[in-house]
Amino acid sequence: MTIDTNRTDELVSLTESSTAHNYHPLPVVITEGEGAWVTDVEGRRYLDCLAAYSAVNFGHRNPEIVDAVRAQLDRITLTSRAFHHDVLGPFARELADLAGKDLVLPMNTGAEAVETAVKVARKWGYEVKGVPEDSATIVVADGNFHGRTISIVSFSTDPVARTHFGPFTPGFTVVPYGDAPSLADAIDETTVAVLIEPIQGEAGVLVPPEGYLSQVRQLCDARQLLFIADEIQSGLGRTGATFACDHEDVVPDLYLLGKALGGGVVPVSAVVGNEDVLGVIHPGEHGSTFGGNPLACAAGRAVVGMLRTGEWQRRATSLGAQLMERLEPLVGHGLHAVRGRGLWAGVDIDPGLMTGREACEALLAEGVLVKDTHGSTIRLAPPLVVEPEEIDLAVDALARVLAAGKR
Repeated sequence: MTIDTNRTDELVSLTESSTAHNYHPLPVVITEGEGAWVTDVEGRRYLDCLAAYSAVNFGHRNPEIVDAVRAQLDRITLTSRAFHHDVLGPFARELADLAGKDLVLPMNTGAEAVETAVKVARKWGYEVKGVPEDSATIVVADGNFHGRTISIVSFSTDPVARTHFGPFTPGFTVVPYGDAPSLADAIDETTVAVLIEPIQGEAGVLVPPEGYLSQVRQLCDARQLLFIADEIQSGLGRTGATFACDHEDVVPDLYLLGKALGGGVVPVSAVVGNEDVLGVIHPGEHGSTFGGNPLACAAGRAVVGMLRTGEWQRRATSLGAQLMERLEPLVGHGLHAVRGRGLWAGVDIDPGLMTGREACEALLAEGVLVKDTHGSTIRLAPPLVVEPEEIDLAVDALARVLAAGKR
């Protein structure tokens, strides 16, 4: 392979000069991927420990998913929902069965799924619960990340997401994450739903106190509210269960799914619930030209089929245990704390040692790709195809970075 050492700089410069600066990527230009590994334009290989924020749960170019999408490419890729096609029904039925629900409302991105759930909850509140028109409120948690649309950043507590983007959409009440008494106090006669992440991803893989999800479910039942679980990052095998809510045997009224649902090939998202909730939506009230398209449904069916075996959930459990076992001894040796569930960990770097960004850049030089969040935290979320020795490789690289990084 011919290595052009100038290629990275050229492409980074081209990207930075040609795209809006809504991201601050690491200085690597990826050109190929397979399994848990990617290769850059200069021929260097990296262990991908971000997996596109869990969108690549099943590995880059997973053969089962790629084959399903390739076969669909040879037939039809888009009809719009103006017509039926022969993949949507099977996909929706299989996904609904996986979640133990009746119906699926397909969309494209995670943010669209959240926006859809907000609309559904409000309409349900007016038509089923009887909340006065234009008064519905939804309780959310601080530190949340549900996307970056105007309505979603309206209830974000991240100043970077909010500053200079107002005026904001009303109708949301923010409470501390993991605090069930505060949640109970925030509920009033206008409340129609509680929207939370079972594990907060962007906040640094924050796992709530044991029993919190069960308390949310009980409050929603007692006060006639919808429990909406944003499982866009936490769902579909990442935490060692099909859904993160499964760890407490809790079933929300609506699951919000995305990222891994498209198998890392195409954007696919969905709101999954029962007829008594999703049935409030009627023709013309909500939609998407690309939502539920044949190509997306082919990818989604492959993902659902893979999850039905339980193999991926078991793999995330066992590999996640190894990851935490290797990370925990680093606490006090460059790390302040380690959190996680399944194959998903948040690692707090000692800010006196280096920033999260500096840690990511040092790990890049070690051949490991991760991404920082909120200054001093990095997230580890390799594809579920990662091997045990590759987990060791990543943690060994982190240990070297911490040892070498003392200021």
